[in-house]
Order: sequence, then structure tokens, then C-alpha cells
Amino acid sequence: DPAVVSMPMPGDMRALIGRYEYGVSRRLYELVNDLVASGRLSGASRPGYVHDLGKVRTLAPILYPTKMLNAASNYYGHVSEASTPEEQRKVAEARRKDRGTPYLFLKPTVGAIIANGDDIVLPKGRDKIDWECELGVVIGRPAKYVPAAKARDYIFGYTIMLDMSDRGGRPGETTPRSDWFVGKGHDTFAPMGPFIVPKEFYRDPMNVRQHLTINGKTMQDSMSSDMIHNIYELIEFGSSIMTLFPGDVIAGGSPAGTGMSRSVRPEQVFLKHGDTLVATIDGIGTMTHTARAEAAA
Repeated sequence: DPAVVSMPMPGDMRALIGRYEYGVSRRLYELVNDLVASGRLSGASRPGYVHDLGKVRTLAPILYPTKMLNAASNYYGHVSEASTPEEQRKVAEARRKDRGTPYLFLKPTVGAIIANGDDIVLPKGRDKIDWECELGVVIGRPAKYVPAAKARDYIFGYTIMLDMSDRGGRPGETTPRSDWFVGKGHDTFAPMGPFIVPKEFYRDPMNVRQHLTINGKTMQDSMSSDMIHNIYELIEFGSSIMTLFPGDVIAGGSPAGTGMSRSVRPEQVFLKHGDTLVATIDGIGTMTHTARAEAAA
């Protein structure tokens, strides 16, 4: 009887993920199935631990992953999209002929990760803040030297990860140069959520729609099938460099339509104070954020 059988509660999501395949998932199934079968999701008999989603403030599903790896230039439509449409197509075609090696970079976690509904802060003096709607893959168990063919066994589930980006280059330098620390490291630059969907409840992650709007205008609308290196290949590459642990996140990269794009629209456009960003990935949910200029010190 689920009402009388108990097991220790994991202390956080990382602990739940680490124990998920070792008894926790079965216990969760038992609890939910019992509540549904007995009609106790509503009414006077509803347990105190069941809440209406609209009446609680949800946090990011994982606040403190040990690391977050993001794929750079991993969609054919995103490759060289700051150039003309003709040049972008030329570069993308060259990548189709030679995909090369995946490019992963470390994204900050604590301070950068925010929840659905939290404001995205536009740093002082930085006026080229961009968006990237990405499929986040949450690792389920320790992974080292995992081949792509077996990578699914190491996945816990999927979430939305917004890789916010500062395209303004290194501060204080007149010649624009890329700087991954400046470009990816600001506070609030890693919105995540609204939930994690365990892999057993998710359809083919390599064929889902990613859609992002700014103030109601579509900016990104693509399918994950446009990835250059699929999520399993990213896990293979990442785990060849470092051990991936339960709760670690790999973001699959951005589709076309970022603010810096000149191949999707004639002019570049970046976030401004008061802009509303809405990002949706099929089967996971929707993230909604407001851009807010950083307050003066």
C-alpha cells in the first residue's frame, strides 16, 4: 500500500536524480497512481503535499548543477548567421560536408541560473544582449567515456535552457573581440525550466520545435533536428573530457534567429529594458521573462 510504504526523501533535485533509477522513480509512480486512482488530487482528501501549480512559486528545477556545458554553433541555421543569407548558406553547407568536432563551453551556474518568471538583468553599459532558446539535457548518472550509442542510458530528462549572450565584446577595447567570459557569464544569463521532463515521458528529443518571441514577435522557430551534433554526440564528447554527474546540464545549442542574425532578418536587434521574452520547447513547457536594466550602484 503506497500510503504505508515510505523511503527517505531526497534533499534536493540532484539527489533525486541520482537515486531516480534506484527506487525513487518507482515510488513516485506508486504515489501518483494511487492519488489519481483514489481521486485525491482535489477535494478535502487531498494530501498536504499536493499544491495547485498556480499558487506556488516554482524555482529553477536544478539550482546548483556541478557544471553546465553549452554547445556553440551547433545548428546549421545558426552557423555564421551574423553574415548575409548567401554567406550563411555557404558556411552551413561546408559544415554539412565536414561537421568537425563539437564545441562545448562552461556556463556559470550559481547566480546565472534563474527560474521561469524571474527577470533577466541587462548589465550596466552593455547594450547587445542576445537570446538563445536551447534544449537542455539533464544527466542522470555518472558518465565517463560514454559512446553516443549508449548516451540515452545516462540521461535523466529534458528542460529548457536559455543561453543569454552578451555580443558586445571585451569592455574597454576599441577593436571588437570575442570573450566567452564576458559573453556568457553575467548574472541571470541561464534561465532554466519550467520543469524537467524525465526521458521516459518525452518523445524524440531530436525532433522537437523550439520557439522564442520578443514582445510577441517570433525570433526563433526551428526544430532540434537542425543540430549539427546531436545530444548523444554531445554527451559522448563532453564525457570524454570530464566526468558528468547527476544533475549536470548539457545545452544543445541555439537555432537560427538570435538577435545578432542578419541572415534571418535585415537588421540586428537586441534586448531592451521592458522587453518580454517567451520561449517554448514542445513537450517541456514555456519560459516567460522580462528584461530589466541593472540598477545603478
